[in-house]
Amino acid sequence: MNPYPHLLEPLDLGHTTLRNRVIMGSMHTGLEDRAKHLPELAAYFGERAKGGVALSVTGGYAPNWHGWLLPFGSQMTSTRLADKHRLVTDAVHEHDGKIVMQLLHAGRYGYHPFKRAASSIQSPITPFGKPRAMSTREVGRTVDDFAASAVLARRAGYDGVEIMGSEGYLINQMLTARTNDRTDRWGGSAENRMRFPVEVVERVREAVGHDFIVMYRMSLLDLVDDAQSWEETVDLAKKLEAAGTSIINTGIGWHEARVPTIVTSVPRAAFAWVTGKLRPEVSIPVVASNRINTPEVAEEIIASGQADLVSMARPLLADPFFVQKAAENRGDEINTCIACNQACLDHTFANLRASCLVNPRAAHETTLVLSPTRVSKRIAVVGAGPAGLAAASELSGRGHTVEVFEALPEVGGQFRLAMHIPGKEEFKETIRYYSRRLEINGVKVHLGVRATAEDLADFDEVVVATGVEPRVPSVPGVDHASVVSYQDVIRGLVPVGERVAVMGAGGIGFDVSEFLLHEPDESLEQWNARWGVTDPAVERGGLATKVATPPRRAVTLLQRKNTALGKGLGKTSGWVHRQTLKDSGVEMVKGVTYDRIDDAGLHITVATGKDTSESRVLEVDTIVLCTGQESVRDLVDPLEALGRPVHVIGGADIAAELDAKRAIKQATELAARL
Repeated sequence: MNPYPHLLEPLDLGHTTLRNRVIMGSMHTGLEDRAKHLPELAAYFGERAKGGVALSVTGGYAPNWHGWLLPFGSQMTSTRLADKHRLVTDAVHEHDGKIVMQLLHAGRYGYHPFKRAASSIQSPITPFGKPRAMSTREVGRTVDDFAASAVLARRAGYDGVEIMGSEGYLINQMLTARTNDRTDRWGGSAENRMRFPVEVVERVREAVGHDFIVMYRMSLLDLVDDAQSWEETVDLAKKLEAAGTSIINTGIGWHEARVPTIVTSVPRAAFAWVTGKLRPEVSIPVVASNRINTPEVAEEIIASGQADLVSMARPLLADPFFVQKAAENRGDEINTCIACNQACLDHTFANLRASCLVNPRAAHETTLVLSPTRVSKRIAVVGAGPAGLAAASELSGRGHTVEVFEALPEVGGQFRLAMHIPGKEEFKETIRYYSRRLEINGVKVHLGVRATAEDLADFDEVVVATGVEPRVPSVPGVDHASVVSYQDVIRGLVPVGERVAVMGAGGIGFDVSEFLLHEPDESLEQWNARWGVTDPAVERGGLATKVATPPRRAVTLLQRKNTALGKGLGKTSGWVHRQTLKDSGVEMVKGVTYDRIDDAGLHITVATGKDTSESRVLEVDTIVLCTGQESVRDLVDPLEALGRPVHVIGGADIAAELDAKRAIKQATELAARL
């Protein structure tokens, strides 16, 4: 029996057939920018084609040098480059998959001083000042460049191209009055502003013929001021269909939008409704995207008629065999994307190679290899947090005999705490995945057992993944009854009053504040209201006035450093956490010295200038300690004294700021070596 009949149904495009309805959406990995990385890019896409993906989309390739994302970055501008890409397309075709190259002109989003755009209007999120406005002739030449790049993509063996018309890149910039103040044939009226994308599609189709996929990624919700109206969006979609578009893909939000669109706090399939709104307006297939991370969600989208295909980028970083597992009714074995952004988008925007927190092999398939072991060892893993679970999973997967010892009655460690934070409910999926892997691999798990060195003396190797314990600061009165640890708060072991001070504004401090403010499992309607997302037929770009959610408590978040609170949070997700606390009325105080705690509350001194300060008393009911962690390493010395090979990973190795990305990567690399 087919468990997902709509998701796994082939789609006939006329000149070619997609084997199912799963598209791997575009994700810039960093492997695109230099030809020397093409063998690695081939392995990356080849593994996903082997895993069942019907159609993969590359990261963005510029049609000319003015459209670069980065200086000398990815582009498709010569036959020499095109011929080198045969490595990539052959790797996908070997496994019966199809692949299209995304053509992307960055416009004012380019990270270089040579950028060109619709108008000379500064981007709020990129440096190098204002872009130079393209002349009328330059716009026409750019249309030609898109067509020339599409021809080169065909030469390279690609099955088609995706024209990037969303997320605020050049085509979006041409379409809206906020970034297009031109007075020539490419500006002014909405019809004139649409001329550019329509002519790009027409010229591409003319250049490549009719047996080539031309997918257009279209912004259905701009989520910025002075954006397209829904009437204009529908008009554009119909014009694109008439111009020769094969498939319309969904884009949501400009990069500069102040509405989250893909982070973990965004509800699953949060924007499928807007794809469903467009679908009856055109007769070509449409694609739903954003926060679709399980086969059940994907199946429901297609079965309900909201879309013909689904696009998943990060979920296929997390598990390249997502489709195959779904087809074999092994959905419980899928390594689910938790939308953390820490190793993918955060890396991309920091000009690092993208990967995946829950799958460090993503984009490292040729260097991080987990082949079957030649010599099976008996290995103990102490601690079942993310590091321990990853180590046990990969070691047993290679053929070692593994036993896990966990002092608590449940596995998961810090992830079991994180899954209770509003907006981080996805973290429970990682625990489910690893638990299932250990079950399949026959790993013996000892829960509620605090292993001693003597218990582990007979193992060939011992992996110490015992994690961290909260640090208690040296503040007079820290033993007061009002003072509690963040772990006890999240586990529900202590009562919390209505007025709360949170000491420490790292990632844990922000998480605990959100936990204290809001209930988990927010509905889509509540989320839309809180972030001001509405029907684009009502408000241009789907952007409405936000409706504040009343907080459950009054929270004050405190930090010793005199820098902005939350500065160290994730590059692409930190602003969401900061905005959430701001919208909830949290007072955020920096430059704090903790003086003492007593019945009156928390006494602090706050720096107000270079040499000035003021004293305050926070009259709170509860004080939550989020003041750092200490590594738990008490097993290391006794094991070494017994002569056991010991490997320390995760928080037990480095406790500075909880870092699951480093912990899981460290565990996976260790498993590859042993």
